[in-house]
Amino acid sequence: MPDCETSADRIGTAAEAGCAVGPTGNYRVVQIHPTLRCNLRCLHCYSSSSPESAQTLAIEQINDTLTVLAAEGITVASFSGGEPLMYRELGEALRHARSLGLTTTVTTNGMLLDTDRAAMLRDWACVVAVSIDGKPASHNELRVNPRAFEITTKKLQLLRDEGVPFGIIFTLTMYNLDELEWVASYAAEQGAGLLQIHPLEETGRAEEALARNAPDDLELAHAFVAVSKLLKQYRDRMLIQFDVVDRENLSGNRSRVFADPVWQERDFRGLPLGNLVSPIVLRPDGVLMPIQYNFADAYRIASIGAGPLAAQFPQWKEDVYPRFLALTQRVYREIMEPGFSSYPILNWYDLLARCSAATARSGAFG
Repeated sequence: MPDCETSADRIGTAAEAGCAVGPTGNYRVVQIHPTLRCNLRCLHCYSSSSPESAQTLAIEQINDTLTVLAAEGITVASFSGGEPLMYRELGEALRHARSLGLTTTVTTNGMLLDTDRAAMLRDWACVVAVSIDGKPASHNELRVNPRAFEITTKKLQLLRDEGVPFGIIFTLTMYNLDELEWVASYAAEQGAGLLQIHPLEETGRAEEALARNAPDDLELAHAFVAVSKLLKQYRDRMLIQFDVVDRENLSGNRSRVFADPVWQERDFRGLPLGNLVSPIVLRPDGVLMPIQYNFADAYRIASIGAGPLAAQFPQWKEDVYPRFLALTQRVYREIMEPGFSSYPILNWYDLLARCSAATARSGAFG
């Protein structure tokens, strides 16, 4: 089995893998959603997963896709869901990803952990991310399960027993910033090496169940201040990642968000896919999308059901990728306008996904 280096390296790679990376980024990520099945029916789920959902990828489809994408420069395979621990072949998929030299991460609600699964994660996952969405009552409300927090907390011991590096993911809404400090303390006490703060996106089930709950620009700015304090407080104990961007920092690093005009002028048709876009998302229906699960279908990269993936990539690079670059540059120009917002912090990927849907509806690409 290939090593994932040290525990600190594993956590560090996971933290950077979730950040926005442009064509010159070091980490090129595929987010794999092997199944829509989940043991929960969370209010904030972007994929509307549930116990009744049956859509699932075959292990051969996942492994073949990983092989193709590794050849295309992808370096990180991140497994999510649905609940990935409900996917029976998860260990086989992780093992195959590691055989390709990929860093592997698994995002889970943690409730289905047992000794066998913990041992499997020890062997094949470089880091595990466990979702905790606030204090017990808040977590249970979002998870629609009165024992969710209790069970997940108990199961974390299995990861510690096996020495599995793990982090905590906290979904930030418009109304729970006051619980972030508590979650950070909880994560540190549990032995997490990473705390990831991810703003709620109103897609999937959250579009209806949590409408108008996504943090606005002012709330993101308040959260940025709070995260800055936590960075100092836990500097020597835990990495902290906030999935937002600072407009001022972007002005000198446009390639991080694929918005450098120079890049559009290059001949990218012969470049590996991983050099052109990250994250890439493999949905349970076999469709490869750029950036996010719910990115507009007009920008889809390929589909497992449409033939060999590698044969579909050149057409995407030729026909769709220029539109994708035009979209990123358009959004970049808009957010840099003085009147766009009074606050510097924004959720770039969510904004880009929403704009992708708007342009697809209007047909006004670029």
